[in-house]
Amino acid sequence: MALKPEPTAPFHSVQHALRVLETISRHAGGVTDVEIARETGLPTAHLSQLLSMLRREGYAQQLTDGAYTVGDALLLLGSGADRSRALRDKLQRTLDQLRDSVGAAVYISRYIDGEVKITHYADGPMAPKVNEWAEFRRTAHASAVGKCLLAQLDHDGRMDHLSRHKTARLTSRTITNEKVLFHKLDSQPPTVPVLDLQEYAVGTVCAAVPITAGKTVGCLALSMPLEHAHRLRQAADTLNRKAAPVLLSLAI
Repeated sequence: MALKPEPTAPFHSVQHALRVLETISRHAGGVTDVEIARETGLPTAHLSQLLSMLRREGYAQQLTDGAYTVGDALLLLGSGADRSRALRDKLQRTLDQLRDSVGAAVYISRYIDGEVKITHYADGPMAPKVNEWAEFRRTAHASAVGKCLLAQLDHDGRMDHLSRHKTARLTSRTITNEKVLFHKLDSQPPTVPVLDLQEYAVGTVCAAVPITAGKTVGCLALSMPLEHAHRLRQAADTLNRKAAPVLLSLAI
């Protein structure tokens, strides 16, 4: 499976955040933001945003003298046998916060062994998850999650997927023509959320943004009932802005 080459905005933020964490980790006694800026080469304004995010997520902490050291969350994620549980708990807390922030059910999906898989999600009484009336793995052409994942594959990868999962019509809005689908995927800007406007299910709208880490294709998505469709664009933009902490947890 080959990936398309263009990286996304969250990807760039995570690469920078990892550089900052590496710098902090090298200074056991703490390191100032001035030293971090010098060692990473990052602009002060961008570094300030990254440090704020890293503190908020528990990956870094600031001492009383203003220096930064490694945070508890990073120590947990690096602790061998407990890492998988710590990562799962960390991702769930992040998704719960994101659900409340966007006012919608949120999901992490990965493309694993040629299949669409929802690996984590957060829903609630005020943020119901999508009713999986047709298997997500068979309906990538219709869902925001599926289209976001397919958009990150090259032509052969997409063709391989659709040779195993045909483009069935699920609603009157479902794209079933492969040429039309591929054109939409190719014209999708990598930093703009992919939308599903009742293509998978009548009464449901969704959005997804890519969170590719290394060679693993993934996305962060949300869904909401049609009556909240007027909030979709704003919620999708919020999802895009807050994708970096999720991707960072997966990358560490």
